[in-house]
Amino acid sequence: MAKTVSPILPASFFQRDPLLCARELVGRELVWGKCSGIVVETEAYLTLNDEASHTFSRPSTRAFVERNAAGTVYIYMNYGVHWMLNVLVKGGARSGLILIRALEPRRGLGLMRARRGVEDVYRLCSGPGKLAQALDITKRHHEMNFCADPRYGFKRQGGVDGDVVADPRIGISRSREFPWRFTLSGSPFISVPVRLPGAEKPLTRARRARTLPAQ
Repeated sequence: MAKTVSPILPASFFQRDPLLCARELVGRELVWGKCSGIVVETEAYLTLNDEASHTFSRPSTRAFVERNAAGTVYIYMNYGVHWMLNVLVKGGARSGLILIRALEPRRGLGLMRARRGVEDVYRLCSGPGKLAQALDITKRHHEMNFCADPRYGFKRQGGVDGDVVADPRIGISRSREFPWRFTLSGSPFISVPVRLPGAEKPLTRARRARTLPAQ
C-alpha cells in the first residue's frame, strides 16, 4: 500500500539552518484555513547570540524553544497591538525563529478584506500585523504544529519561482546590521521596499542588499 504524502512541508524542512529556511519559505504558499497566500517576505532570528531575538531577553521564549519541536508555531503580540506569526526552526547546527512578514493573497480574499476592513489587495497582508489580522491569527494558535494539519501549513508544491533579496531586518533596534530579511524580488506585496539601491551588489556590513538566484 502506497504511503500518503502530506501536501504540506514536513518537520524535516524546519530542521535546518534558520537562514536557509527563511529564504526557502519565500515563494511558498501558506495555507491558513479558508485563506492562503504566497510568502513574499520573511525574517530570521537566531536563538543564540542574536540581541534582536526574543530568546535574548525572554526566558519564556527560551523555554518555548526547549520544549517544542521544529515546525511549531510561535505567536507573540507586538507593542500590545498586533499578533505575529513565527515558526520554530530547530535541529541543525543552530536554531531560530522565522517571522512571516508578508503574503501575496491568493485564496479567501473576501474573508481577508472583511477582517482587515480594507479593499486594496496590496494592503491586506503587507506586514506581519496585517497578515495576522487578515488570517485571524491570535494567541490561540501558539504552539500549534505547522506540519500536522493540511489546513494550516506551507504547501510542498506550487507557489512561485523568483529571485530572493536579502537585506537588513527592519523594525528592530539591536543587531540591525544582519541581512536576515528575505523578500521576493520585485513583489509589490512586501511590507517595506528594499531600502538601498544596487541589490545586485555583494552583501556587506554597510547595509547593502543582494539578490539571491531562484533555486
